[in-house]
Amino acid sequence: MGRDEARVVREVELEKYRARYGLLAIVVSNIAIAGVAAFGVWRLDGDKAVIVGVLSAAFTAVSSMTTAYLGIKAVSNTARSIALGDGAGRGDRAAAAANPPAS
Repeated sequence: MGRDEARVVREVELEKYRARYGLLAIVVSNIAIAGVAAFGVWRLDGDKAVIVGVLSAAFTAVSSMTTAYLGIKAVSNTARSIALGDGAGRGDRAAAAANPPAS
């Protein structure tokens, strides 16, 4: 295995760890938010107006954290693929430059 191949394998493994532990952090934080919201609803003893507020806030926190993680991950993956030259547009231009039309 060459030096460049080892570097690529190491980068792929690092990206797997980042994705795995990033997702784990989001899942754990969402469970913590849901647990705090459930505890808050349990302690409110039926005050419906406040319960609705607590559940709305919990839903907003969970959805915004999850959306932010997925958005950042998507942008990161896109930027990485562009930087590595995996973009479809770049490949088409490189092929066209390598094979100029015959005049």
